[in-house]
Amino acid sequence: MNVLPTESPAASVSTRSFHAIGGEILELLYQHRVLSTQQLHVLTQPEKRSTRPVYLRRQLGVLHKAGLVERIRAQGPGGPGRIQSQPFLWFLTEAGAQSVEEAGELPARPYRVTPESVAGARQAHTLAVNEVGIAFVEWARRLGHECGPLDWTPEVANRIRDGQRRFEDDHVISDAVLNYVHVENGRRTMLSFFIELDRATMTSARLAAKLQAYGRLYEYVPQSSDRTRRTPNATRPAWVYNYPVFPRVLVILDAAPPKAGEPDRRAQRLAARTEDLYARAGADVRLSRLKGDISIGVTTLQQLQEHGPFAPIFTPLLRGTPSARPAPTDLYLASK
Repeated sequence: MNVLPTESPAASVSTRSFHAIGGEILELLYQHRVLSTQQLHVLTQPEKRSTRPVYLRRQLGVLHKAGLVERIRAQGPGGPGRIQSQPFLWFLTEAGAQSVEEAGELPARPYRVTPESVAGARQAHTLAVNEVGIAFVEWARRLGHECGPLDWTPEVANRIRDGQRRFEDDHVISDAVLNYVHVENGRRTMLSFFIELDRATMTSARLAAKLQAYGRLYEYVPQSSDRTRRTPNATRPAWVYNYPVFPRVLVILDAAPPKAGEPDRRAQRLAARTEDLYARAGADVRLSRLKGDISIGVTTLQQLQEHGPFAPIFTPLLRGTPSARPAPTDLYLASK
């Protein structure tokens, strides 16, 4: 029997009153902000990966009728006449977000999603970040490791300098922070990653500057506002209060498919971008000094999805020399 309410006031509905998959949907949308129907299907019904998400759509319909979720059509190629062929993107209403916060299962996030923000310029980027997280989740299932649908958090900011400048100048904002437990012969190794998803929409110089900011984060030691006295916080880097070890930085490259009639040169473009990042990272004084402490690897979303994060798909940016760039290596074996 379906226990999901269909006529109850949305604002008074708690996630605990929902069928398990309904509550899971709300939590996923709260943490990841927006997900497509297919992305929700993979995360909530992995055993039915190859089937149509009929049951999921029924649950989403009930949540939609209850006023807890909203939807819009994804952007896509073609004119207005093609809009109906695009998949639905789902996000929480204010009532849906409040119901998750009332349940108290997830850390509260002040950010609220609106139809305008979902339809904005970062839509494709947000969905691609989801695909990175989903790739880790699916490979963890295959390999017997641990990485669940809530084990990545989008848009995590870490302060990299004292002062009160623009938020973007004082912080490095990761596209996501992902946690993963590698399990082998009873040994559990906890890994964490800063995820940077690049769809080739910014210059390689800007992306390299983002990577340089992780060097600042590694060395940033917060100072007391009172310059005359030194506090315990002023002796340790800020990141140690949030992470047991400094997360590896993973740059995942992706690119929009070619327009109709144009040749597909995505592989060549992404290979050239990897070369540019390798040269720029190697030329940075701070990153070169920290190459024994920070690990930065580059791959493509396609390789991650097809071969998994523990295949030799990552090109390390802080190893080798510009004239002898190392071959892609196994991420796990590339540990510091």
